[in-house]
Amino acid sequence: MAAEPPQSVLFCCDHNSARSPMAEGIMKKFYGARTYVQSAGVRSERDIDGFSVAVCREIGVELDRHRTRSFDEMEQWGDDLSSFDLIVALSPASQRRALELTRVFHLDVLYWPIMDPSGLGETREDKLKAYRQSRDQIIAHMIATWGEPEEA
Repeated sequence: MAAEPPQSVLFCCDHNSARSPMAEGIMKKFYGARTYVQSAGVRSERDIDGFSVAVCREIGVELDRHRTRSFDEMEQWGDDLSSFDLIVALSPASQRRALELTRVFHLDVLYWPIMDPSGLGETREDKLKAYRQSRDQIIAHMIATWGEPEEA
């Protein structure tokens, strides 16, 4: 049986430009009324990935206004990781960083191995296919973890 969604969750990946923004947007759409959701990256030198925006728009999730941020920027802006109930890492590097930053907190860090779609595919359609696959992996993990969405 699936667990209740947490009251607050932080999704993280390498750059906060593809996987974690997709997870943030999908989580808000699926369980948003009950859960505070944010995302971050190990680094944030990139803008939101246009392919992530496109494949999320296909399912009614808008990412156009997403601004990337790193763990370090979160700290500089006064966001405290201990205020989250759960961190979901979507890449090995973000899992390592999340575990390092939360070692003094009583905070669960889950790892969902989501494929990094950036750089995959030669044609636009091939690239969209890779991003859809990552998006669908995120959706499958959410449903397996927290059950069917309130809204889809």
